[in-house]
Amino acid sequence: MANVGIIGATGYVGIEIVRLLQNHPDINISSVVSHNFAGEKISDVYPHLKNIFDMECDELDIDKIANKAEVFVTALPHGVSKEVIPKLIEKGKRIVDHSGDFRYKSVEVYEKWYNTTHGMSHLLELSVYGLPELYREEIKNAQIIGNPGCYPTCSILALAPLIKNKLVDTKNIIIDAASGISGAGRKTDLPYQFCECTENFKAYNVSTHRHTSEIEQELSFLAGQELTVSFTPHLVPMKRGMLATIYANLNYEKSTSELIVLYKEYYKNEYFVRILDEGKLPETKNVAGSNFIDISLVVDKRLNRVIILSAIDNLGKGAAGQAVQDLNIMFGLPEHRGLTSSGLYL
Repeated sequence: MANVGIIGATGYVGIEIVRLLQNHPDINISSVVSHNFAGEKISDVYPHLKNIFDMECDELDIDKIANKAEVFVTALPHGVSKEVIPKLIEKGKRIVDHSGDFRYKSVEVYEKWYNTTHGMSHLLELSVYGLPELYREEIKNAQIIGNPGCYPTCSILALAPLIKNKLVDTKNIIIDAASGISGAGRKTDLPYQFCECTENFKAYNVSTHRHTSEIEQELSFLAGQELTVSFTPHLVPMKRGMLATIYANLNYEKSTSELIVLYKEYYKNEYFVRILDEGKLPETKNVAGSNFIDISLVVDKRLNRVIILSAIDNLGKGAAGQAVQDLNIMFGLPEHRGLTSSGLYL
């Protein structure tokens, strides 16, 4: 059994990783770390785990926890991860990180969009973007995995076949995406309180969301040239789930059926990418609690434009599920190990 520690285990992403790994046949959770609940049983923090997973939470002391695991998953806010990860690197540990601190190749881009100094730019050379469908081979031996954001995962995988095959204009891509409230994390900020969110649908960080730069970085690599997108995120009053609607102008005349064939061929070996048949559209309830992404598309022939739709669970393929997929790759296990649950349709 491979031993994994989870730092930040009592946040929404952290506890979702616990949910997935406590049933994993080949990975053992050897440490759960929580700043706020050190010394308490994690099942006292999340009572649904009682008699299932009752491990006591460790304090964040690298010297004390380092020997407990081969790999650590860090579910910490940006800026905090880059203070913790160098200490783990010194101990020879490998890391799957959920902050934005190690997703970028350019420290300048990170500092511009996150409005902070990085201070650990030399570690970016050790990091790999943790999207298995694009970086599977690099993930196998990487020391740091920068686990992608939820919006970028939903957007990049939806656009990759078109970008790679140079079928769309790379300067006029529009992405509108809506996320469940859990994407904001377990916090008490006013905008995420029940009365602020229920029966309410709202945009936020219009044209300024940090994930814009992450999407542009990865799509630019695929395109072989600089690419820009117009990205608008929204909050929708549900706990988990994400739906992206993406608009791109076609460079050539293509039919819906032709592009669906292209997508199915492009992703034919990707277990977690499901390309829907013509006429079927993604729904968040079909991916909730799972590591799948459902993708469909429609060509609007009047405008020579393609509309791509993609759905993920922001806590699944958008965070914890993808981290487990990365862990499987790192340990040489089948990628779907521990991730074949049918999800939470109801």
